[in-house]
Amino acid sequence: MKAMVVGTPRGLDRLRIEDRPDPGHPGPGEIRVAVHGSSLNFHDYGVVSGIMPCGDGRIPLADGGGVVEAVGEGVHEFAVGDAVVSCFFPAWQAGPPIIGDFSGTPGDGIDGFAQEYVVRPATAFTRAPKGYDAVEAATITTAGLTAWRALVVDGQLKAGDTVLLLGTGGVSIWALQIAKAMGARVAITSSSDEKLERARALGADFTLNYRSEANWGRAIRDWTGGIGVDHVVEVGGPGTLAESIEAVRVGGHISLIGVLTGVGGEVPTAALMGRQARLQGLIVGSRADQQAFVAALEATGIRPVVDRRFGLEQLADAFRYEESGSHFGKIGVEW
Repeated sequence: MKAMVVGTPRGLDRLRIEDRPDPGHPGPGEIRVAVHGSSLNFHDYGVVSGIMPCGDGRIPLADGGGVVEAVGEGVHEFAVGDAVVSCFFPAWQAGPPIIGDFSGTPGDGIDGFAQEYVVRPATAFTRAPKGYDAVEAATITTAGLTAWRALVVDGQLKAGDTVLLLGTGGVSIWALQIAKAMGARVAITSSSDEKLERARALGADFTLNYRSEANWGRAIRDWTGGIGVDHVVEVGGPGTLAESIEAVRVGGHISLIGVLTGVGGEVPTAALMGRQARLQGLIVGSRADQQAFVAALEATGIRPVVDRRFGLEQLADAFRYEESGSHFGKIGVEW
């Protein structure tokens, strides 16, 4: 079967197509899935570019959407023909977090979904949302579930809350759609006025170009009448955290889900204490969280925003597009 693999030394130019052995028939508790689509995340870019360690010949991509071709003995949750989508942490089935690394994450610690077929435990997948194609389904595995957990599972979002989102990448656009569907008011930042216009079309209540407003935390606070927002989905890390703390209300919630500006830096601890805010780091979510997210998507009718789609052979070009920062929402890969 056809698979895309990571070379050594790593880099986008080192991605290559290989013929790999067909995974065969599923054993007890397993399913065979024909994979038809994926979506890109910064984590995937880190693996293929060399920012994050992985072994030579690793098959990348954490997200995978496809169709069940066969089920092993003892599998009753899925049947042949079912549309399914992968889980980021296959071993984390439910409950509080139990995993703090990527040793079991597809496309990192184990082979990912840039391949035609996989045989995995049935518990490594959930049902895909009804009506979603493979690429759309794959967008929920990492980005969608991260936004869902940040706002709903951990943030306990409710109608009337205010939310601040940074940028217009996959997590932020998913968070915008989730928040609006649940009756929240949303502010979003970007360096692109064109992207801010698109965010307004999706329901954003307040938009801000941070290139023209350096003190954007204060501007967001002013938008709330001086109170501050209830929730911040913080994707930047050390370079943006101070402004996010400025923007959050006393007793509010900041979900640290990304480190786009660096993996370490100064934290304004006095300001955080003064806000009495909860700063929570999180990485995606459990299988049970994903199942609840799928149910919510079917109930609300939300569809993901997929900016562009590439073929598997164009995976390097897809990552270059991600690298450019030109995308709005998710970047899809299909085959």
